[in-house]
Amino acid sequence: MRLRTLRGPLRAFTLIELLVVIAIIAILIGLLLPAVQKVREAAARMKCQNNLKQFGLAIHAYNDANNRLPPGGVTIGNWGSDKGSWLVFTLPFMEQDNIFRQIPNMTVTNVDSVGTCPVLPARISYMRCPSDDYNFQATVSNYVGSQGPQCKVYCGYEPFQQYCQPSVSGLGNWGYNAKPSVDMDPGANANELMGVFNRHGTEITFASISDGLSNTIFVGETLAGEHDHIRSVNNWARVNGGNTHIMTTVPINYKTDQIVGCAANPQRSYANWAVAWGFKSRHTGGANFLFGDGSVTFLNQNIDHKTYNQLGCRFDGQPASRP
Repeated sequence: MRLRTLRGPLRAFTLIELLVVIAIIAILIGLLLPAVQKVREAAARMKCQNNLKQFGLAIHAYNDANNRLPPGGVTIGNWGSDKGSWLVFTLPFMEQDNIFRQIPNMTVTNVDSVGTCPVLPARISYMRCPSDDYNFQATVSNYVGSQGPQCKVYCGYEPFQQYCQPSVSGLGNWGYNAKPSVDMDPGANANELMGVFNRHGTEITFASISDGLSNTIFVGETLAGEHDHIRSVNNWARVNGGNTHIMTTVPINYKTDQIVGCAANPQRSYANWAVAWGFKSRHTGGANFLFGDGSVTFLNQNIDHKTYNQLGCRFDGQPASRP
């Protein structure tokens, strides 16, 4: 005998019930997205820090082999005889010796070695911070060598000029007074350079960093799209490509997001070197920095500016230490 199953009429969702379900799903997605974004940014920040740590190892390895830091940039002869930025000279120590060996005429006067290299410019993953959304097809680097608290007079708008010569501008003794625009001077000696890099390759040794490696900024982040030399040259290998054009006189994360000439908006122009050549990132509240001992520290953008500039200067003799 077969049993019959009694079934009632099937009931469909009403429009109101369906709307309620959709609203609940939307709320859950809205709650989930910030968490996903935080996890993604945490991963990007960790990757960025790891890139800087690799640069720290490369810089130390270069020093071990050459008894000096990598030059910020090298030209032999005229300005166009480009032998590369510090990023070029760290290539063999970043598992990129295959690129370095293809750069021709590295000791020949008045020859553009970078411009005649068949494999440059090149996109290399460790050159980019994943948090910076600027064109990932661009052959640029987010990692820049520090000039420390140098002066840069440009565009007639230099709001941070006081920090490069603090005693002259009435701020008191910060342990240094920088020579204006030393990065433009091919004859600059080590005593004139407050930081550890400049584009003319002034020789800096560990012994000349009298404040101690752990208290001296070597490399930090910047945003490729907010720096005129990086954006326009579009080649991290170039001496004049922007990767040593950075000063601690500019506060961390100062925005220069206006892609216009100085006259149009000197306060925010990416072409105003006096404000555009600063460390910055897409990370919330600050940026990552590589110090001379090889460690990486996230510095808050609200760091005391005296402390920040003394961390940028390698021989101020002051007791400042990183937070």
